[in-house]
Amino acid sequence: MGQASSSSTNPATGENGDLASSFDEYFKNITMETKILTNKDQDMIKLYLQQGDVQKAASVINAVLKDIENAPLSIAVTGEGGSGKSTLINALRGVAHEDEGAAATGLTETTTEGTEYRHPKFPNVSIWDLPGVGTTKFSPEKYLKKVNFADYDLFLIVSCTRFKNNDAHLAKAIAKMKKKFYFVRTKIDIDLSNEERAKPRNFNKEKLLEKLRNDIVTQLKAVGVSAAQIFLISSFDVGDYDFPEMEKTLLRDLPAHKRHVFRMSLPSLTEPAINQKTDSLKQKIWLEALKVGATATVPLVGLFSDSERKKLEDTLGLYRSHFGLDDESLEKMPQDLHVSVEDLKANLQYPSLVSAESNESFSEKMMQIVQTVLSVTGGPIATGLYFTKAFYIHNYFLDTVANDANVLLNKEDLFGASAGSVEGYQE
Repeated sequence: MGQASSSSTNPATGENGDLASSFDEYFKNITMETKILTNKDQDMIKLYLQQGDVQKAASVINAVLKDIENAPLSIAVTGEGGSGKSTLINALRGVAHEDEGAAATGLTETTTEGTEYRHPKFPNVSIWDLPGVGTTKFSPEKYLKKVNFADYDLFLIVSCTRFKNNDAHLAKAIAKMKKKFYFVRTKIDIDLSNEERAKPRNFNKEKLLEKLRNDIVTQLKAVGVSAAQIFLISSFDVGDYDFPEMEKTLLRDLPAHKRHVFRMSLPSLTEPAINQKTDSLKQKIWLEALKVGATATVPLVGLFSDSERKKLEDTLGLYRSHFGLDDESLEKMPQDLHVSVEDLKANLQYPSLVSAESNESFSEKMMQIVQTVLSVTGGPIATGLYFTKAFYIHNYFLDTVANDANVLLNKEDLFGASAGSVEGYQE
């Protein structure tokens, strides 16, 4: 079984092999960007496990999972018309400009009201297009009240040229109200292209990016905004410039229970992004198994019922959706790759996961997967508690889908020069 990320390795046998140390060994190494447990919840679960009170640990886990699954997330994107807000909103939602529900691009600012764009796969995630404060008649403080600033978790202040005094004043007002804000300079790819065309002999990408960043810092310091977080991005090249760092920062700054849904909602366009998404999902698998295992009494072996099979198929479908391998996403790719969907799927492993060969039953195939995982991890994931066979299969399914997502990152190797940019997949 291929390993999609560092946490795909055996999180099992902690010191003395007991459940508390297994839990601690696994969760203490999770990075902040992917961590879905607060330190308080993590310590509480560990304490109950050390005391042997698995039921109380399961109760905490149940509450945590409910918070994670139901957490609303609202991100405000503000800036003047033409600054690249709509393109950024579409990129964050994984939506191409021509897709249904995409934020309209190329329009000038015509409203003082906010427009909500829900994520197509995660309805709890909303990106709001707010007018630039300079396009309204309100002061920054009154503007924030007008747009209900308390409803938003984060503010992205967007410009494609210079940040203006109004932008800086808005940032200071946001900070005064104890909210997070970030300056996002868009259309960097266009700036670089124009500079290279104008000065081909002296063009230096890194020096130009450094100059742009320093200019912004100087602008903001002149109006009293210091230590601002600034990201230079292209919403068409989300794997380049500061876009990955922006995602990482937003994830780090969000509350733990909101990180998971935001991480799942982001497009998986780089290997680190795929690995981080995998790490986040593996924590959820671990917690769900721990909760279920607290009351389990049946052994690991046994046949799979029709209801279990349906649940596993649904789980596989969910993982495919998280990594952009659902049917709708796959059908868009061949349009640019000049290959059929069947040719595309022939290079992926996930289609064979729930299809049993003629000489074996579905149950036999699933138990083979369980045995494969056990042989790789060196035995049961933790002692002192029954971990369901679904736990091992979910991990295997997740690793397989993550590996397939990585395969599609290298589409040029699969299909040669015909594999260009994939608009529906990359935005």
